[in-house]
Amino acid sequence: MRYLSAFLALAFFVQTPKPAEKWSVGLSTSGAQIEALMLPGRSASAPTVLIIGGLQGKDNTAAVITKEVETLEATPQANRAFRLLAIPSANPDGTPLQFPPTGVAYRENPESNALWRWIALQAPDLVLIAGTSDSNLATALSENEVAGIGKIPAQRVAAEAGILKSVPAEIQPSEARQEIERRRARTPGQVAVELSQIYGNDFDQVTYMPGMAVIAQMRMGRTSDASRLLAPYLNGAKDALTRPNSQTLAGHLVFAELAERSKDDRALKLVRRAAELGFAENGEMKESMPFHEEMSDSVFMAIPLLAKAGKLTGDRKYFDMAARHLTFMQKLDLRPDGLYRHSPLAEAAWGRGNAFPALGLALALSDFPKDHPEFNRMLKAFQQHITAIVKFQDENGMWREVVDHPGAYSEFTATAMIGTAIVRGIRNGWLDARTYQPRAERAWRAILARTGSDGKLIDVCESTGKQRSLNDYLKRAAVNDRDQRGGGMAMLFATEMAVLK
Repeated sequence: MRYLSAFLALAFFVQTPKPAEKWSVGLSTSGAQIEALMLPGRSASAPTVLIIGGLQGKDNTAAVITKEVETLEATPQANRAFRLLAIPSANPDGTPLQFPPTGVAYRENPESNALWRWIALQAPDLVLIAGTSDSNLATALSENEVAGIGKIPAQRVAAEAGILKSVPAEIQPSEARQEIERRRARTPGQVAVELSQIYGNDFDQVTYMPGMAVIAQMRMGRTSDASRLLAPYLNGAKDALTRPNSQTLAGHLVFAELAERSKDDRALKLVRRAAELGFAENGEMKESMPFHEEMSDSVFMAIPLLAKAGKLTGDRKYFDMAARHLTFMQKLDLRPDGLYRHSPLAEAAWGRGNAFPALGLALALSDFPKDHPEFNRMLKAFQQHITAIVKFQDENGMWREVVDHPGAYSEFTATAMIGTAIVRGIRNGWLDARTYQPRAERAWRAILARTGSDGKLIDVCESTGKQRSLNDYLKRAAVNDRDQRGGGMAMLFATEMAVLK
C-alpha cells in the first residue's frame, strides 16, 4: 500500500502543470524590473501570443493579465494551442510611452525601447494589449518592421476576464516570426559569408574592432585578400604603432594571423615589435603590459598577442609575460565570485568586461605550450571564469550588459565573445562538451536572431571606458544597426561554430 501511495503521488507530480517561467524584459526609468511570464504551447511550432498590461502604469490590467496566465497555467501543456508570453506590468513607473520609440536605447525612454526590441526578438504572432489606451503600440507593431525584424499583428482588448478565449483558432505566423525563423535556419558558414560582405574589408586603423572581422576573413580562406589590405603596414607606408593603446595591441592580432598563415616575416616583425612593449630596454619584463588602464579588457588586448608572439618566434619570454600580465590584471579586477569588475572604480561586472577575459584566455591558451609552468594555472583561471559566467546566461541564451544584474539589456558582443570562448574550450578539451555545448548552441541561436543578413545587429554596447557606478554601465547605449565591433565578433563566433559543427 505504501508503494502504491508513492506511485500515485509521483504520477500526480508528473501531471501537474509547471508554473510559468519568469523572464526579464528590461528596466524602467527608476530601475525597476519589467518582467514577463512564459508558458510553452503544446509544440515548438505552436503560435506565440503575447498579452500586455500596465502600459499606463499601475492599474487593474496587471491583475487581469496575471489571472489569464494562471488560468492557462492550470491547463495541461498538451492542450495549449499556443505559447503564451505575458507582461502584466509593462510600465511600472507610469512614464509616458512612445511607439515606435525615440531616443538612445536604453539611456532614454527605457521602457519604450525595452518593450519594442524585446517584442521584436520574441516575434509573437499576435499581441493583445489590455486597457483603454496603448500609447499607439498596437498600430506601431502592426505597421512597422519592429526593430528591423518584421511586422506583428496587434490589437487592443478590454481589460476583463476571458482575454485568451478571444484568441482565434487559426493564427498565421507574423512577419517577425518568419524572419526570426529564417535567420535561425542559417548555418554558421552562411552567416560568415553574409557578414563578410560588410565587415572585414578595411583596416584603416589598427584596432581589434575591424581586426576581428579581418581575422575571420582569413579563417574563411581569404588570406591573400587580407595581405593586400594590410600592405600599407607591411611595407612601412603606415606605422601600426603611431598612436599605441590597448586596442592597438589587440589590432596586431591581425598581423599575427597573417604571419601564421602566410609566413610573412614583415607581419611577424610587427607582432614582435608590439609584444616588446612589455619589456624594458635591458630585456627585463615590466610589471605589466602598457595601456591597460586598469580595465579587464586588457586580458584580451594584450595576452593573446603575447602568446602569438611566443608561438611564432619560439621565444618563451612572451609566454612568461602573458602569465605575468594575467596575474597583474586579476589582482586589479577579479572579484571573489569569479566574475571580473571592469575596473577598480566600480564593482559592476560589465558584460564585455567579462567577455574580454573569457575570449582573451581562450585565444591565448590555444597558443600556449602545455609544458609551460603557467599553463595549468591559466587554464584553471579560464575554466573557473567560464563556470562563474555561464550561471548568468539568460532565458534567451544571451549575457547581459551587466552580467549579474537582472533587467540589464542582453548584449550582443559579450554573448558572441563568450560563446566563441566556450566553443574554443570545448574543441580543445578544456570544457566538458555535455555541459557546455548546449550553452554555446543557445548563445549561437540568440546571435542568429539578432543578426540581419544586411549586417544590422541588435543591442551592441557602445565603446565603454572606465565608469564610476553601476548605473553608468546600465545606461550605455545599445546600437541597433551595423557595427564593426559586433560584426567582427559575430564573424569570429560563426567561424568557430563552423569548426565545431
